[in-house]
Amino acid sequence: MVSYAELSPDERALWDAFPEGRRVELRAGGERGAVRARVIAALLLGHAGPEGRDGAGAVPAVRLAGARVTGRLELAGAELACALHLEDCVIADGVNLTGALTRSICVRESELSGLHAQMARIGGRLDLRGCTVRGRVVLRNARIDGELVLDGAELSHAEGKPLDAGGLEMGGGVWGQHGLVVDGGVRLRGARLPGGLFLDGARLRAARGTAALQLENAALAALHLGAGFTAEGGVSLRGARVEGEVSFAGAALGEGCTGVDLTRLRATELAFTPASAPAGPVRLQGCRVEILRDHPDAWPPVVGLQGFVYEWLDPRDDARDGTARRLAWLRREPEYSPQPYEQLAGWYRRVGHDDLARRVLLARQRRRRATLGPLERAWSRLLDVTVGFGYRPQRALLWVLLLTALGTAVFSAGTPKPVKPGEGAPFSPLVYALDLLVPLGNLGQRSAWYWPDGLQRGTAYLLIAAGWLLTTALVAGVTRALSKN
Repeated sequence: MVSYAELSPDERALWDAFPEGRRVELRAGGERGAVRARVIAALLLGHAGPEGRDGAGAVPAVRLAGARVTGRLELAGAELACALHLEDCVIADGVNLTGALTRSICVRESELSGLHAQMARIGGRLDLRGCTVRGRVVLRNARIDGELVLDGAELSHAEGKPLDAGGLEMGGGVWGQHGLVVDGGVRLRGARLPGGLFLDGARLRAARGTAALQLENAALAALHLGAGFTAEGGVSLRGARVEGEVSFAGAALGEGCTGVDLTRLRATELAFTPASAPAGPVRLQGCRVEILRDHPDAWPPVVGLQGFVYEWLDPRDDARDGTARRLAWLRREPEYSPQPYEQLAGWYRRVGHDDLARRVLLARQRRRRATLGPLERAWSRLLDVTVGFGYRPQRALLWVLLLTALGTAVFSAGTPKPVKPGEGAPFSPLVYALDLLVPLGNLGQRSAWYWPDGLQRGTAYLLIAAGWLLTTALVAGVTRALSKN
């Protein structure tokens, strides 16, 4: 119990204003008035004496500005029926709300050494905008029915994780805009944020090799990391579920960002359009989004794409030019995997660009070649040159025309010997070359004429061998292409 008689003048001003919830300003001439933390706690807990408590018809609240709060504001396990509003205050020993049940808590434009509210239940808003916290804000497994507001705040802790809110459950959104700075990283693993997380313009820093933003397995309505958002350290959304958009639009990732982990992310839309590509890799393995919006300069040299599934790509780019950039994007995957190529080809088929789908599948076969043994690699090159793995069967016709022209030129230099003199059709260099080159069928020339030796005989053998190779490659390539389409 705190009695009225033992209070200082500043504390009496707060005491008298409490029943009506009036704001008390204690800063005058640059100096802050002093209020003991135990006096604030006594008012909030109803442990104060009766003097000055006549406020019938009013809503009691602690509304204090410009004060220096001495001692730790200890409210662990408390049930507070009154709101707490502190503005432009210095709370050197911090606030403890562990396991408390409270109404709205507002600590604005103040300095404090920490706020511990793990497992607390706040039946309203937690407002820390503009605060400087030289310690940890701990909200592990807390429940906030309203919003968490961190706009313009500055949080730091020598050992990292100045915002530790794993398992946090929100009724509204989390706002960290207008210059929020967190030196040591934000931890929101497993958080439930139905109102979304908005960190546009925030600056997060963490030690190299650690994540500046940890949202593993979180569930949220939307995630905005744009308009100047900066991460010095990694960004991890591994296993997160986002009902709406994940936006990096305008984010300043740059050299300070050691990587973006979107493994197993589920989102309606991913807008990966940062102002600068992260220096570290972007991991998209197992990620599923309905819409992907990006631009060529968004991606770092290494992008993990195995298992990345999307339903729609931003179609604003020219299709053929866009395909070249998409293929360059697929090559950023360090290891060959057919799935990213099949995924892109499937997208092109869905929008009616079968020719571009074949182009992607042809690129897949060429990428696969590096994983083959010497003989398989040689056969792969032959399929590529002759029929484009079946996706360019018209190449076979071009080879037939070239080899026929070669044979016609060589065979026109002389006349071969007849197999049966006086019988058969007259010799035709063009038909003879075609008859040797096409292994199926008989045009009556190769069975009626032969070259005993010389260049013409060698050319005849060459055309026969080339014919069989072309036919085999065409059948194998077309069969492969049809089985994949």
